[in-house]
Amino acid sequence: MRFGVLGALAVWTDGGGLVPVPGIKVRALLADLLVHEGRPVPADRLIDDLWGEALPGNPAGALSAKVSQLRRVLEDAEPGARALVESRPAGYLLAAEAGRVDARRFESLVDGARAAADPKARADLLGEALGTWRGAAFADFADEPFARPAAARLEELRLTALEEHAEVRLELGEHGALAGELAAAVAAHPLRERLRAAHMRALYRAGRQHEALAGFDRFRTLLADELGLDPGVELTGLHGAILRRDPVLDVPVRPAPPRSNLPVPPTGLIGRDARSPTSAPGSAPTGWSP
Repeated sequence: MRFGVLGALAVWTDGGGLVPVPGIKVRALLADLLVHEGRPVPADRLIDDLWGEALPGNPAGALSAKVSQLRRVLEDAEPGARALVESRPAGYLLAAEAGRVDARRFESLVDGARAAADPKARADLLGEALGTWRGAAFADFADEPFARPAAARLEELRLTALEEHAEVRLELGEHGALAGELAAAVAAHPLRERLRAAHMRALYRAGRQHEALAGFDRFRTLLADELGLDPGVELTGLHGAILRRDPVLDVPVRPAPPRSNLPVPPTGLIGRDARSPTSAPGSAPTGWSP
């Protein structure tokens, strides 16, 4: 069974079927357990998160009922899944493996990208990580105090991953696509200097120097109006380099792969009778399964 919090709360079976989780309190209970990433949550904490000051007549009994409902939903969807909701002396926890929760998979992919030496591998991993997002983290519990810190942390990680992805794609020469793709992200997060810098570089390399400079001017004005600050040294330096068309901003030349002196191995056609083809016309290659 898999769980999703990078968007509206979602549960899927191993086969990919969506599991409906009825009842706002049951969904809130599941979200709260997912916020804690496998750590036990005391019953008192869960009661406060789910009901706040509007406590039911028997809070402990009401919580126990919601736990039972959640276990029943999981069990009905996949036999044995009720055991994922564990009760321990320290509280309740969701015993889901890290790879079965989209937020934890996202973080694992980002960590893998940062450890990768090859830019293409880094870009692929970051792209896969960003692809796990379906919307705002814990979207249907964004206003709940128990979810806000986790949602804010994940959103910051997403934006940082987006910036890193843009930078490595610039390194790979993908400035043309980035010049358009980053526009929406910059508009949504206009005060993120690193994101602005990546967009300015992409615009400049795409031959849109005027737009890159205009973006800096908008950022400088907004930063002064909102925070009373000036752009940082790196962004100011980038602005100056764009003004003077500094060659340092040109697309980096990636070294060609090393050539081998080994002879080219003979193909399977050498020495084969032309009247004896390896397979019948129209058949699939060996090992291919449509």
